[in-house]
Amino acid sequence: MSGTTVHLLRPGTVDYHHALSWQQLLARGVRDGTGQETLLLLQHPPVYTLGRRAKAEHILVDPAEILARGAEIVDADRGGDITFHGPGQLVGYPVLDLRGRGILPGDYVRLLEDMLVRALAEFGIPGERVQGRPGVWAGGAKIAAIGVRVREGVTTHGFALNVSTDLSWFEAIVPCGLRDASVTSMAALLAEAPPMDAVQDAVAEAFAVSFGVALIEGGFAVPAPAGERLAVIGR
Repeated sequence: MSGTTVHLLRPGTVDYHHALSWQQLLARGVRDGTGQETLLLLQHPPVYTLGRRAKAEHILVDPAEILARGAEIVDADRGGDITFHGPGQLVGYPVLDLRGRGILPGDYVRLLEDMLVRALAEFGIPGERVQGRPGVWAGGAKIAAIGVRVREGVTTHGFALNVSTDLSWFEAIVPCGLRDASVTSMAALLAEAPPMDAVQDAVAEAFAVSFGVALIEGGFAVPAPAGERLAVIGR
């Protein structure tokens, strides 16, 4: 159900599989008219996700090495290739009714890029778009990845902004399938990493501007994955 407001939830660090289950539940509610559009802002434990266009050769090391280092490798039903999520990276999952808002999928990606450029500007980082390469770039390297899924007009998955991410994690893959590109972070471009809460605030404010909505912050209870009782997401 689209409207002038979107819920903002900031649950901290969340397992990738749990976050995906939350997105699916929220998207189902938006599709059937019983739920509210939502922006999830969170972090993940180390995980490599393979989008629908991912190629096996874009994993550059033995997967056993990745597992030994403490990261998962999972298939994702989003667009794009392979990427990394982990501590120090702000991941955003907007669950929006694009059809109700009259937004085409391609325009949605551009709005996400616009939002990230706005947020980075708050910290003095000039973000850029590169034609044909979704995401946001800074200093000649990719600082934010975008990979989305739209089903029956409703979005899942989203964006990942490197704040203070350990960039060595990306050495095990060809990020986003781009062999001629490197990755960077806000910490690498600034004298010190900005506080994650401040980055979340900037992204939330930029999201409200780019999408023309008001954000309402607050958690609510949802069924937890794997048959657990209830999980309260948000703060």
